[in-house]
Amino acid sequence: MNLFDVYSLFDVIPVKAKGCTVWDDKGTQYLDLYGGHAVISIGHSHPRYVKAITQQLNNIAFYSNSVINPLQASVARKIGELSGLPDYHFFVCNSGAEANENALKLASFHTGRAKVVSFRHSFHGRTSGAVAVTDNPKINSPFNLQHQVCWAELNNIDSVAQYVQKDDIAAVIIEGVQGVGGVNFPDDNFLQELVDLCHAHGTVLILDEIQSGYGRTGRFFAHQAAGIKPDLITMAKGIANGFPVGAVLISPDFQAVKGMLGTTFGGNYLGMAAADAVADIYRDEKLEQNAAQVGQYIIDNLPKSDRIKSVRGRGLMIGIEFNEPVAPIRKKLLFEKHIFTGVAGQNMVRILPPLCLTKQEADIFIKAFAEVLNEK
Repeated sequence: MNLFDVYSLFDVIPVKAKGCTVWDDKGTQYLDLYGGHAVISIGHSHPRYVKAITQQLNNIAFYSNSVINPLQASVARKIGELSGLPDYHFFVCNSGAEANENALKLASFHTGRAKVVSFRHSFHGRTSGAVAVTDNPKINSPFNLQHQVCWAELNNIDSVAQYVQKDDIAAVIIEGVQGVGGVNFPDDNFLQELVDLCHAHGTVLILDEIQSGYGRTGRFFAHQAAGIKPDLITMAKGIANGFPVGAVLISPDFQAVKGMLGTTFGGNYLGMAAADAVADIYRDEKLEQNAAQVGQYIIDNLPKSDRIKSVRGRGLMIGIEFNEPVAPIRKKLLFEKHIFTGVAGQNMVRILPPLCLTKQEADIFIKAFAEVLNEK
């Protein structure tokens, strides 16, 4: 049996990683500035993280959600403290797409409505409901297209109001930062207006912080720069540093009903041990502050070039938009400079390193990036 060939694969086989460094099967060392799609938050193979998972594996790795798992409560408490939202409730699942599915379902239960407003260039996941609110024709099959989804323009409150004012919208779902769509930031005043609009019409506001959350932008959640409190917040990626964990943070206005949400694997002992360790390391090593400082250092010291159209970013979520296709640039960075990066939007190199990235490691990238830019 062969693998279903849906991925464009680089000819690299990683076999070992530590901090922001990855080694392949030939012994080549790479600087990881992508963190496996922003998943690696505390760095690869952190010893406290490895110890926590190993100890848990020696005790019990899995049982169902029909029994009490104290680790779930511990993770909920720590994320409440780190986020400044201790009064929110916590539902844990397996992935970002699953978190968005549950948030959409909660909004529909809460309001009794079916329609949702999403935004152009958004990305919320690949499962049925999540992909229905994703503006990406490459992954929207005919089965996923739903008449209940209305499309608005980012930072245009009138384009949202035309739907919400009809009082039949269950939820507005928006990313803290549009990652796949091109590192596009909602304006602070737009988010504030969006909260007011949703509250005025009984519409639930869902903030998708799957990529932009957990300190990625130098705040625990990107939307906190606007000083707002959404009704529902979805998380994943950085929560467990590579172990598949997603979650929904739910405002106190929502009532839980037994059986309304559920998951087989979500909140398992291994995942919660990983997430619990990540929360402690994130706090103790001040990774949120490091992301803010090192990210700004990269932005301030990127080389200037007429090949670059714009640079957008906060913390360690940075997009470098070019006036030309970026595939050759990304390949040079990977195969000549041995630096992992990503892409986004149109002609954009995307930087999403572990939050422990140092200024010395940032300098390695800045120097290599300048050399690639100067090549003809």
